[in-house]
Formats: sequence, structure tokens, C-alpha cells
Amino acid sequence: MKIYNTLTRQKEEFIPLDPKEIKMYVCGPTVYNYIHIGNARPYIIFDTVRRYFEYKGYKVNYVQNFTDVDDKIIKRANEENTTAIEIVEKYIAETLKDADGLNIKRAVVHPRVTQEMPAIISMIQTLMDKGFAYEVNGTVYFDIQAYRDYGKLSHKNQEDLEAGARIEINEDKKHPMDFVLWKPKKPGEPSWESPWGDGRPGWHIECSAMAKKYLGDTIDIHAGGEDLIFPHHENEIAQSEAANGKPFARYWMHNGFINVDNKKMSKSKGNFFTLREVAQEFPYEVIRFFMLSAHYRSPINFSRELLQAAQNGLERIKNAVINLDHIVNHSATEEMTEEEIQLSGELEVFVKKFEEAMEDDFNTADAVSVIFELVRFANTHINGNSSKAFTSVVKKKIIELSNILGLLEKQENDLLDEEIEKLIQERQEARKAKNWALADQIRDALKEKGIILEDTPQGVRWKRL
Repeated sequence: MKIYNTLTRQKEEFIPLDPKEIKMYVCGPTVYNYIHIGNARPYIIFDTVRRYFEYKGYKVNYVQNFTDVDDKIIKRANEENTTAIEIVEKYIAETLKDADGLNIKRAVVHPRVTQEMPAIISMIQTLMDKGFAYEVNGTVYFDIQAYRDYGKLSHKNQEDLEAGARIEINEDKKHPMDFVLWKPKKPGEPSWESPWGDGRPGWHIECSAMAKKYLGDTIDIHAGGEDLIFPHHENEIAQSEAANGKPFARYWMHNGFINVDNKKMSKSKGNFFTLREVAQEFPYEVIRFFMLSAHYRSPINFSRELLQAAQNGLERIKNAVINLDHIVNHSATEEMTEEEIQLSGELEVFVKKFEEAMEDDFNTADAVSVIFELVRFANTHINGNSSKAFTSVVKKKIIELSNILGLLEKQENDLLDEEIEKLIQERQEARKAKNWALADQIRDALKEKGIILEDTPQGVRWKRL
């Protein structure tokens, strides 16, 4: 397996620290609003990375934080005339609701900054003791000149970073690029006791402390959006390696930006969308499928037309599974024919191609293409005369590969829904008895559950809206 490592700017063979377990940290959102479609991309991408590792037999210790103390949270609380805690609780719940909609597996741990203050203060103290940090009037700064490798992730030296940055004049700093580890309390803001006075941590130290606490000094993969490379992840490396005296993350993965109608998403441009807004028009699963239809490192263009195309593509896969399920339930032939036995041997070719795509830096676009190839295979080789055994194994393979991408899992459960099957059977009996009113009533009840029936010469087919 090869992964593009932002640290080295090349694809590298992935070799985990532990042959059985992968330690993975993914930066989570600051919870002051509904997550936007830009937040949704890393959620989907790195959940898929995790799923593939688990498919390959690894245990994945997956940690994703919530930043629950921040200027934006305080500002939102003041605007809504409520407390920061209430804002945080509300939007963590809403974020998890969106994540569930996207079929994101919950992290092993979702640490929150406000609950990890001892670990954060301890790491800052270590940096002070080792000479990598200094305090001025209650503010603690990281001294980038004391850490000689600063800039190795963004591949810029200190002079380049200083020249390219808009830096406020601050005479307290030894170097203009020194960043805050701890800041003093302000009136009306949450604060915690520390050796440097009451205050709260800077943004960057939070993830370093939480990664160390839950995953150790060195982790396998650190991931997040491309916008986090500098300064956030650059500063994390500096803090963690200075404090721990060991390499921080061996592989750095970053997903590309999202453009809306070929323009950078921005509130000022009026092309900013929360995930919840988009999900009102397109199902969450379509949004997930859309995000996976491009390589994660590539910028992706977001538009209604492209989402509609993704919805149509996903429906092709779903309908193929529904048709295969119908044949399984109505075929008169149980065992595979000789020809079907030979054809079933070709299924491993699809699996191999799928795995090759995923192991080439998680190329989900090519992996999706393999699923479509498998659907075409099914449409070509399976019909009403096919055996239950052959049809079942093809259907199972489509679902299995889709599940690795976090797709069709609800579809699979739907097909096993005994309540729906029972209602369809009752409708069939009503039709046989010419009780058309009852048959129509059952059809309407199923429609309310999102089930559409199609009466065919081979029997009743059904699909979800």
C-alpha cells in the first residue's frame, strides 16, 4: 500500500508501527455552527481510509477531536445570548447527527479541549522546561528558532514564512512567527488555572496534547484538510517533537479543497453551504458518493448538476442490487450451472482491481469505477433464469465493495426488512382476493415508508426513494 505523504511530498510504502494496529488522528471541527460541505470532505475521506484498513484486518485506533473553546464559540454565544457550553453541546450533537447521516463511524475517542486541560498544561510546561517556550505577561509562546526543523511540513524555511505572512507587530515575541501556547484570561471568557495565570490554550497545542494522550508520542497517520498544513499542522509537529523528543506522525494525509461552481467557497461570495442545507436537497449517501467519486487530494467542484449526476450513479448501483435480490427471491434454480461457476471465478478480478485502486493512495474514484464494472458484469450475465447461488454471490460482492466505501449499508439492511416484505406479501394476497382497496392502502402505506413498488411479469419489485 502506498500513501502520499505531505511531509515528503511523495508516495511512500505504508508500514505501520504495529503490524496489527494503526494509530490515526484526524483534526475535527470547531463546534460553533453546523458543519459545512468543506468539513464533510475530511469526515468522509478519512472514515473511508479507516474502513479500508479495517477491511484489511487492522485495528484502527481512530481519534478525532472537537475544539470546544474558541473565539468563534464565544462570539456565537454572545450573539445568541447564551453560554459557550450550550453552544458547544448543541453543535456537537448536530455535527454527530450529520456524521451519522454520512454513515461516518464514530471515533474510538472524541476528545474535547475543555476536558483535556491537564494534558495541555503539562505539555506546555514540558516545552518551557526544555527551552522551547517562553512566557511574557501571562502569554506563553513557542520559540520557533529553538526548533530547527520548523517548516518541514509546509517546506518553507523561517525566512520564507516570515516574508509571506501578515504578522501583527508584537514586541513580546522573540520572532514574529512565534505562536501562542497559552493566553491570559479576558473578561467574560472561559478560563482555567495554570502556572502562568488563568487563561486558555492556543489552538495548536490542543491537538498535540490530545494525540499524545490517546495515541502516544509517535502515531502512524495524522490527517485533515489541506488548509491545515500551515500553520496548524506545522505547529503541531514543532510542539510534539520538541516536547516528546520523537517523530510525531509518520504519514501526513491532506484532502483537497472544495470549490462551489468552480469558485472558492466563501460566505462573502454567497456560495457557502452547510452540509445540512445540501442534505435537504440530496440524501447524505449521495453526498458521500459524490465526495468519493474524486481522488481525495484533488480539488473537487461542487454543484447541483454534479450532485444530480452522483445521485443517478448511485441509483444505478442500488437498482442493480434490488434487481439481483428480486432474482434471488424468485429464481427456480438453486445451484450454479457450469458456466456460472466459471463466471463466478471472475469476481476476484474485480476485488483485486478494487484493492489495487485503494492501495494506490486510496484512489476511491477508481474504486467506484470497479463497482460500476461489477454492476455491468451483473447486468450482462444475470437474468431471470440465473441461479440463486450465482446471483447471490454477485449481489454480495457488489454490497461488500460498496460497504468498504461506507455505501449501501442501509440498503443491505433494507433488503432484510421483514416488515416491508410482509406488507408486500399481504398486498399480493389482497390482489389475488381482488380486494383492490386494501391493496391500494398497503401500497400507500409502503410509499409513506419510502418504498416504491413495481408490478412486473416476474413479480413485485421494490426500491427505496
